[in-house]
This record gives sequence, C-alpha cells and structure tokens, in this order.
Amino acid sequence: MPPAEATAAAIGKSVQIYGEVKGSEDLLVDGTIEGTITLSESRLTIGPNAHVQANVSARDVVILGTLTGDIVASGRVELRAGSNLKGDIRAGRLSIEENAIFSGKVDLAVAERASASHTAAAGAASASAPSGALFNATN
Repeated sequence: MPPAEATAAAIGKSVQIYGEVKGSEDLLVDGTIEGTITLSESRLTIGPNAHVQANVSARDVVILGTLTGDIVASGRVELRAGSNLKGDIRAGRLSIEENAIFSGKVDLAVAERASASHTAAAGAASASAPSGALFNATN
C-alpha cells in the first residue's frame, strides 16, 4: 500500500460541486467546481478536463485545465501547457509553461514579508513625527 502523502483525493470528470470545498490533503480536480476551494497546507491540481469557477487558497496550485477565479498560494503556482486561467495570482513563486493562457494580475510578494515591512514602515513614520506636532500645541 503506497504512503498516504503519495496519493491525492480526486474529484472525477463527471462530478459537479457547487459550494465550498475545504480539506487538509492534496486534491486532484478533474470535474466541475463552482464556489471556493481552501486547502491551506495542501496541493491543488486542476486536471486537464476540469472547469473550475472558484477562488482558490492552497499551498501549491498546478493548473492543467480551466480556472476562472483568484489564486492565493503560500508556495508555488504552476500554469502548465494547455491551461487557461482568468484571475489574479498571489503566490511566493510562479511558473508558466508555453501555450498556457493567463489573464490577470500577479503579486509574487510573500504575505508575511509584505506585512512585516508595512508594519516597520508605519512604526518609523509615527516615530519621526514629534508629539503634538499636528496640533501645534503651545500651552
């Protein structure tokens, strides 16, 4: 019997899901999903026969079929040859093969790094202004 991490749960070609899909294991979608897909610490693979209209959140996302929706990935997003993505990507890494179709924006900033630098910049800005400078307090 193969190890559990080597296999992924699968949604077959004839399966249609309307709503929210959540899980904590790798998932292969080859059917139709409309809604949201959340696999925080797992890999999502959109198969070559899949037609997905969903916002996706996963560790890694591999697209072979069609996805309409935004992707948030803590790891890597791969658009393989023949894939079609209409939506924005926010991920740590991005790979696009030849003959992949993509329409949207890409943000490759890692969320933790972006929020840490924003917090540091806000702290520096507030520290540089003297107390009461905005109101010109002279009592």
